[in-house]
Amino acid sequence: MIDLHTHSSVSDGSDPPERIPELAVEAGCSAVALTDHDSLAGIGRARHRAGQFGITFVPGCEVSCRPMGTGGMHVLVYFVEDDGSRMCEELGRLRQDRRRRNIALADRLAAMGVPITYDMVVARAGGEEGMGRPHFASVMVAVGAAESVDDAFDRYLTHDRPAFIPKARLTGADVARLAREAGGVAVLAHPFSNGLAGGDLARMVGELAEVGFSGLEALYGRYSPRQRQQLGNLARRFDLVATGGSDHHGLLKPDLRVGTGHGDLKVPDTALAQLEARRPDG
Repeated sequence: MIDLHTHSSVSDGSDPPERIPELAVEAGCSAVALTDHDSLAGIGRARHRAGQFGITFVPGCEVSCRPMGTGGMHVLVYFVEDDGSRMCEELGRLRQDRRRRNIALADRLAAMGVPITYDMVVARAGGEEGMGRPHFASVMVAVGAAESVDDAFDRYLTHDRPAFIPKARLTGADVARLAREAGGVAVLAHPFSNGLAGGDLARMVGELAEVGFSGLEALYGRYSPRQRQQLGNLARRFDLVATGGSDHHGLLKPDLRVGTGHGDLKVPDTALAQLEARRPDG
């Protein structure tokens, strides 16, 4: 069993990077990937801890892309390092734009009468580096402006809501190209988040396969058995690796645990071997 989708305090998770391999070992995983948003900063710490436990570690990140549907598109990139590649340069640019978006988001919420400040969100996030919308949502819950993190997103922060502010995004094709140049692979994360289903989803997956995607996150922590089977069928149809992961965020998504998601997740070890075979030098 493996987990190829986790987040640490480097982005919007609550656990430090070195805690992720510990949680993976506790869950019975043989391998784990750290996939923080737009950042590889936690890779070294997580890899070192994984080595101490004897668990396979996969360096990665999650990149927000230009939507192809009504929702947001996220891409998981694996086998990339913080080595000055063009991929790393783009991640730096995305982090800079995230900071611009965060400042604008704080101003927007203040103008709407939501009683939070930028400094309050920075404090909740533990710094500006990994700060994102989940931290805004958490502060909104703390001050009574929302009933839950999901409520904050549903009413204010998600696409087409009054406080939503877009940030610079690459296309899926851009990320696939940058991943290949860096010796990595690109995988579509939680596909149903794109807001597409049926033939529309199939067309999107086919287009991504054509531009160089290697996998599809079919075994996702919050998906039902039926959804996982549907996505597995899509992966086979377009010759993509059916990958999976919990999307663990710690306290910000307390229902999702490393390795097991809601408790029924089991991503086979073979998914990692199949992904490795898709690497440019695989």
